[in-house]
Amino acid sequence: MNFRILLTAVVVLLAACGSSPPGNQPTVEVWKSPTCNCCSKWIEYLRKEGFKVVAHNETAMNPLKAKLGVPPSLASCHTGVVNGYVIEGHVPAQDIRKLLADKPAARGLAVPGMPIGSPGMEQGERRDAYETVLIGSDGSATMFAEHGDRKPAASAQP
Repeated sequence: MNFRILLTAVVVLLAACGSSPPGNQPTVEVWKSPTCNCCSKWIEYLRKEGFKVVAHNETAMNPLKAKLGVPPSLASCHTGVVNGYVIEGHVPAQDIRKLLADKPAARGLAVPGMPIGSPGMEQGERRDAYETVLIGSDGSATMFAEHGDRKPAASAQP
């Protein structure tokens, strides 16, 4: 096979896979309860998405969240840090990548609570609508991304 054809095929394949090869994602440091199953699922999800993850079991999460500037209203079950940004809860990988690419002046991202269907919170086919929130430098919260269908379900006809 001609080297130029092979090289072109590799370039096309890499372009189809996305702009950043999965192995080149930054390290996410995560603190979680040692008994939390959904936290472990989110960590595995991030690893499958190409992030390196360093996990720490932590029994006192609230003081850690306060130290990192996570407002209680935006709290979830685990807290991460990547490139100086806080990642609170079940934040999708594409939102983390967008945050790292855009580099806003902010504390980080949060998915408050534990929405069913968010990464690590999968339960069959159910997918609740939820938002990823940008935590401002002042602790404010603004919508960063929407996930799922926010339309109310149609009522059943008898």
